Amino acid sequence: MTDNKLDISRATEAIKDARFVDALSLLESNLAKDPNHIDSLYLAAVSSRYLKNYDDAKKYIQSLLTQAPDMGRAYQELGHLNRDIGNQENSIAHYRQACELNPALLSSWKALYDYFRTGNNKPAADHAFMQMNTLQSIPSVLLYISQILNEGKLGIAEEKCREFLKKNPTNTFAMSLLAQIADRLGYFDDAEFLLESAVKFNPDDGELRMKYAMILRKKQKFAKTMEQVNILCDKFPENLSYQAQKASEIMQNGDHSGAINLFDDILEKNPFNFSVLTSKGHAQKTLGKTDLAIKSYQSAYKVKQDHGEAFFSLSNLKTYGFTKNELNIMKQQLKRVDLTLKDKAYFHFALAQGCEAIGEYDEAFLNLDSGNKIKNKQSKYSIEKMDRELQAQIDVCNETFFEKLGNGGYETKDPIFILGLPRSGSTLIEQILASHSMIDGTLELPNILSMAQSLRGDDIYGKEGNYPKSMEDLSFERRKEMGKMFIDDTRMHRNDAPRFTDKMPNNFRHIGLIHLIMPNAKIIDARRYPLDCCFSMFKQLFAQGQEFTYGLAEAGSYYKSYVNLMDHWDEVLPNKILRVNNEDIIDDLEGQVTKMLEFLELPFEDSCITFYETDRSVRTASSEQVRKPINKSGMDRWKPYAKHLKPLLDGLGSGLIKPNDREFIESI
Repeated sequence: MTDNKLDISRATEAIKDARFVDALSLLESNLAKDPNHIDSLYLAAVSSRYLKNYDDAKKYIQSLLTQAPDMGRAYQELGHLNRDIGNQENSIAHYRQACELNPALLSSWKALYDYFRTGNNKPAADHAFMQMNTLQSIPSVLLYISQILNEGKLGIAEEKCREFLKKNPTNTFAMSLLAQIADRLGYFDDAEFLLESAVKFNPDDGELRMKYAMILRKKQKFAKTMEQVNILCDKFPENLSYQAQKASEIMQNGDHSGAINLFDDILEKNPFNFSVLTSKGHAQKTLGKTDLAIKSYQSAYKVKQDHGEAFFSLSNLKTYGFTKNELNIMKQQLKRVDLTLKDKAYFHFALAQGCEAIGEYDEAFLNLDSGNKIKNKQSKYSIEKMDRELQAQIDVCNETFFEKLGNGGYETKDPIFILGLPRSGSTLIEQILASHSMIDGTLELPNILSMAQSLRGDDIYGKEGNYPKSMEDLSFERRKEMGKMFIDDTRMHRNDAPRFTDKMPNNFRHIGLIHLIMPNAKIIDARRYPLDCCFSMFKQLFAQGQEFTYGLAEAGSYYKSYVNLMDHWDEVLPNKILRVNNEDIIDDLEGQVTKMLEFLELPFEDSCITFYETDRSVRTASSEQVRKPINKSGMDRWKPYAKHLKPLLDGLGSGLIKPNDREFIESI
């Protein structure tokens, strides 16, 4: 055991014995050697608060938050500090932040329960009371697992959770923790199974059922999600969080007007619910009611100025111009120490858009870089690991592989896979095709990714597993069964058209699997010039699943590997894929529409040319752009940032960039 660990252990014992001076002496000794030691800063803040040295406690907490800005216990301690100095409003705000970052913090839930009960806020008090009861009823080892899980130590948390479940196989809290780990690492099927089982064991646990509903939503099983949310609303009719989730599900199922009505009902009961105001804005945006969406987002940040999502949502409209006051608000918020990483990222990306709009490109890039660094550090993305994953497809799925497995799979022409990279024009292609009377536009469906994950065949999450080599063992019957399963599971997203789109971009990694299970499926590769595409990815804050975008070198390397893999698919599966360049659509819309429809063996329809008149919900970052006629506004937007783009050039390597563009960047 290191000296620091020994001192932390002694300091912890001293705090338990209320020997705060002794504890602080040990901790100060630690901090003299390592001023950024997280545990020492945390315990020093606790000791100083008990000694009523409030200024010192605040300094320790501020230092701690610069090192660990998403540490739930730090916000809980900040809540305790504000409570002790008599600032109740701030203390409650910090307790809420603490519970959002780490739902296993019992002291914070108790403080919130007392506050809501005193204020006669029965629904909020009931929710806090339910959380308290759950946490008080579980073994201390599960509280520890929850704590380390929420502080990002997934490997240790998984190991200890599995160990606990071997002895206690029906403990629903442990099942939900393992499901959370599975969810974070992309094992959605396992997460669904664990939570479905947990809900059967404990059907009256509202939060457990909500977690189950959320994994169903992530898997886009919207009918089942709605079923679970309806159960929650029936069991807990006064819980506004469950009502808000119901509104979100109504919105997801396409009834945006109905969702807005329910959001309005909630806002009548609590007009200061900033998250509901933001969700209402999302519904209005999806309906194309941009002016109303702007008002909702503005109302949300007026309630809570550190609600970064509201500012980001305004910037994500791509058409909104921030006022000078709004830019100042964002800059001031970013100076705060007690701002979560989630909100910091939102503010950086929003501020980048705001600075670009007024021509302040250096400050815009500084914010883009800062926001991406936050996301990159959180994701732990590895260029080398991704290269191995994509190279494995090339190594396994060669000509011999396809010859050996032969023809087979489910004979269907229904799906049209639009794939490639984000921000490559796939939403535009989908909107064009969904304007055809014989094609339903759906969503970015997770089904192929989920099937690929299930073929990894590893019991421990986070391992690379056996896929794609495991495809060598797929029998003809299994391939046919998987293809039929895809069609059956995605039917909920379709209307009555004989064909439908799936525009999950990452499906390009799994074209071999798609071909094996649905050999007649059509595939369109949406491609965009690398500088436009990669910089557009770097500028976009994605909800999840696109970790390679959070760095210029990462984006460039990924683009290069994507082109390499697509070249391989063209070689081993000739004439399987139609490549459609975004620039070609801009230059010759009718010609490209004709080419796509001929590839799909469908008759030409004029509605595909006037795609921007099609009345359908669009949920991606390109939603505003595809409601307008074709234009060149997205081209060359990287040029004002050229002096910052050398890492992107290095990532892309040679051969993909126009020589004059490379010379332009390198000359600056």
